[in-house]
Amino acid sequence: MIEEQLGRWVAASYPGAIGVANSLRLSGGASQETWSFDIVHPGGNIGAILRRAPQGYGAAPARAAGLNAEANLMQLAHDAGVPSPRVLHVLQPQDDLGTGFIMERVEGETIPRKILRDEQFAQARPKLARQLGGVLAGIHGLALSQLPELRRMTAAKEIAELERDYRSFDWPRPVFELALRWLRDRDPGSSEQVTLVHGDFRHGNLIVGPEGLRAVLDWELAHTGDPMEDLGWICVNSWRFGEIDKPVGGFGSREELFAGYQAAGRRVDPARVTFWEVMGTLRWGVMCCGMMQRFRIGPEHSVERAMIGRRASETEIDLLRLLAPRK
Repeated sequence: MIEEQLGRWVAASYPGAIGVANSLRLSGGASQETWSFDIVHPGGNIGAILRRAPQGYGAAPARAAGLNAEANLMQLAHDAGVPSPRVLHVLQPQDDLGTGFIMERVEGETIPRKILRDEQFAQARPKLARQLGGVLAGIHGLALSQLPELRRMTAAKEIAELERDYRSFDWPRPVFELALRWLRDRDPGSSEQVTLVHGDFRHGNLIVGPEGLRAVLDWELAHTGDPMEDLGWICVNSWRFGEIDKPVGGFGSREELFAGYQAAGRRVDPARVTFWEVMGTLRWGVMCCGMMQRFRIGPEHSVERAMIGRRASETEIDLLRLLAPRK
């Protein structure tokens, strides 16, 4: 069925194309469907990815920018030289494929365990943190006037949303209470700079090759706000996958990340980065609790949700290390 629908789009969009082949639904992505396929053409096949809202899926999550905005942001980033897949098409009603977009497929690896352990990425690992700093500088440098309509987020709004979600579980956790108080007491106020914020810049959303970063994926949580949020999020311990002494994704240091960011002409505020690292750690903890809550109340008792849910306790340890570091 999906190949037939994609085939009709290909026939209308690519003169001479024979059709599509090798369609495969990819794993991952809780709120969107992702399909990989090849556009078969005598001049050479084109690898493509379909990203769309699942059939029958309800309203998008409140934090989501929306698939049309996501496609717009990815194309803006690509055109500005940020490593992002090129958008081939934004779905229209006549395509009969739902809501979403089609982009070029970028080959590479997204699985953290492989990026952090496999020999083929040994040359990439030492330079990734600095690369990511430069890429974030490029994202934050995109002109606000060119962006689609996005949510404007501040630290105060983020704290309020996290506290609302946490209290809705009716599952008291003293460390979360401590973190919320710490964040409220140290809210740095509005940033001097308001930029595009990717919102989920971390392992799983980065395609890596032997030479380094190839593409940034999943712009679903993009918004405008404090650019230091992205730098803090990539440093959250949950994205280090055991390499806890390498704060940036388990492969680099904060200093390397900051150096790449500053070399691209942007300024780092380390204190604000730390604030957002605490915020990000609490956010992931609250998200883990949400997964466990959905597992407990059903109707789908997904083992994956339970496994993620148990990681809330890990974020409590991470928060204590951040808020009360040992001397």
